[in-house]
Amino acid sequence: MSKSVSEPLPHSLALPVHELRVTGMDCAGCAVAIEAALTRLDGVRQVQVDVMRGTVRVAGDKGVGKTDLTRAIRGAGYGVQATEVESNTPTGRTVAAVLSGVSLAIGLVLGWLDSPVPSTPFHTISLLVGGWYVVPRGIRSVRAKTLDINFLMTIAAIGAAIIGEWAEAASAMFLFAVAQLLEGFAMGRARRAIGALMKLAPREAVVVRDGKESLVPVTDVAVGEIIVTRPGERVPLDGTVSEGRSALDQSPITGESMPVEKEPGSEVFAGSINGHGALHISVTHHAEDTTLARILHAVEEAQASRAPAQTFVDRFARIYTPAVVGLAFLVAIGPPLLADAAWLTWTYRALALLVIACPCALVISTPVTIVSSLTGAARDGVLIKGGGQLEAAGTITAVVFDKTGTITEGRPAVTDIIGIGGITSEEVLRLAAAVERLSEHPVARAVVAEAHKRGIVPPATADFEAIPGQGARATVEGRVLYMGNVRVCESLGNCHDGAHSAIDGLEARGRTAVLLTTDDVALGVLGIADATREGAPEAIASLREAGVRRVLMLTGDNERVASEVAGAVGMDDVHAGLLPLEKQEVVAALRRSGERVAVVGDGVNDAPALAAADVGIAMGGAGTHVALETADIVLMGDDLGQVPATIQRSRRALRLIKQNITFSLLIKAVFLALAVVGQATLWMAVAADTGASLVVIGNGLRALRRSTT
Repeated sequence: MSKSVSEPLPHSLALPVHELRVTGMDCAGCAVAIEAALTRLDGVRQVQVDVMRGTVRVAGDKGVGKTDLTRAIRGAGYGVQATEVESNTPTGRTVAAVLSGVSLAIGLVLGWLDSPVPSTPFHTISLLVGGWYVVPRGIRSVRAKTLDINFLMTIAAIGAAIIGEWAEAASAMFLFAVAQLLEGFAMGRARRAIGALMKLAPREAVVVRDGKESLVPVTDVAVGEIIVTRPGERVPLDGTVSEGRSALDQSPITGESMPVEKEPGSEVFAGSINGHGALHISVTHHAEDTTLARILHAVEEAQASRAPAQTFVDRFARIYTPAVVGLAFLVAIGPPLLADAAWLTWTYRALALLVIACPCALVISTPVTIVSSLTGAARDGVLIKGGGQLEAAGTITAVVFDKTGTITEGRPAVTDIIGIGGITSEEVLRLAAAVERLSEHPVARAVVAEAHKRGIVPPATADFEAIPGQGARATVEGRVLYMGNVRVCESLGNCHDGAHSAIDGLEARGRTAVLLTTDDVALGVLGIADATREGAPEAIASLREAGVRRVLMLTGDNERVASEVAGAVGMDDVHAGLLPLEKQEVVAALRRSGERVAVVGDGVNDAPALAAADVGIAMGGAGTHVALETADIVLMGDDLGQVPATIQRSRRALRLIKQNITFSLLIKAVFLALAVVGQATLWMAVAADTGASLVVIGNGLRALRRSTT
């Protein structure tokens, strides 16, 4: 089994796994050093280093314990923290940087004043204190055969001191110590954003046992037990409401901006914030299996995965750093040997070039952007499975939507009400709801729901009877009324021209026609259709604004209904009457034509098409654990606007990555040239390297911002 820092530990690995929180780990070079130290231990089988979270997970034989791992990490020059609690007390690095700066300042002042008190001792103190954490790591990096920035700084500082440039050596070491602090603070911001996700769910829950309420750890709550969530509290576990009504803020899970009303039978998610009412919730999932837990697990795996750009940068850095170290060696000995140039001058230039050589900014330019984007998306209710999927979403040129349950609500709704013979639409709906209110048919529920929405109260009914294959019958206000399809009307013999005209008009627009009739005369016709999801036209328009060239819809529904829906939301094209494998072929054909395709569906029924796409996007994943496992990107809520927002976020991440890589390489090229011609001093080289790292970190952190469409 290979040992790697780049991939998450597999769940099937039947080995003990230890997780340790590491301090002082701020860049990819740190990860390499820690990995090298751990993989040398007997019994260690696999290592996963997460720089952004500041953690190390190690899988090994039973004989490998935390004590051995801690000793190895500390031997590499890093600390191990027992808990995640951040301390506000000054760290050793802070103290060392301050003392180094004070000593340097004294030495520089003495030199400027031409004081009889020598400045060299103060520069020496500044150098030693500033390098207190740097030099040991540099030595360890040589043992681990990894030329990191600590080694390069150690060689440069010692070399400068040997040739008598004590002020330069001290200045460079002090600036580097400050740089390490600043990088740690900058990385801490991204870590805090990730940590905020981890703290969404409470660690304890109020459980009703034997008629009494008890506060217990969420890990001790069994499926089926009743927990109580009071106003303002977070829901600790997934479940269904058994008692009470309230509005829950589900934005941490689904990204929905408005609270969602909950009543008995409603599904609730761990991490949601309760509103005004107390809820009794029947637990449906253990703590480790909640929707939130699955999201966090997926986010952790996404952070550990590497995007193509990051893999390229890592490969480039492995070649680039040794090459530039070799160049520095040639700069130091070439001119003196070939042109009888001054050894001190060219040695100094080589030392400056060594400091510039470390590709810290380049190596960190990609992961900080990717992790920030993944974390920001998760905070908005969008789960992106990894850096590769994030990059792929940023290149999408065509988006294919499923119809039912994606573009539409997936349930019937009343779209038209037509009165016949002078009867008003309100009266038709009032009587229709009266007939249907005792029926469990989906169409009947749609009619009753429409009446409720309009504030219409149906009258009392009697003698309700379902008519198989046709509809229903009931006595309303002394009259026998029928609700059903055209066969009801034809069997009664009262389908006159007005009724047929209304039916034909509705069916021509893809509606299902339901008639309200008495024994003698048709009273009205209701049009029923799968309602278009709110915000669908705006989402399609936003996709085009985001640069998507083609937007299509695939459905197994008939051509007439599909065309009506596609026209209403502004699709470019529609393919109707398709079986799942035929949908897959349409997607494959789009890809063969050169399009980069995203498929948006429910994550289950559209599995073949999702698998055939460059990016599979599942909607409404908060209630579908299967979607969390199958799709590349999961929209936890049902908001179609998250599709263009996610593509825009991915495109922005790609732009930031390109900006960071370009800036890092440009700075390196400029200062390498300056170092060779003697225009870059040692402290300028440190400032340039540090400044570049801070700039790319700050730029990458912009990916945390919320996307707008």
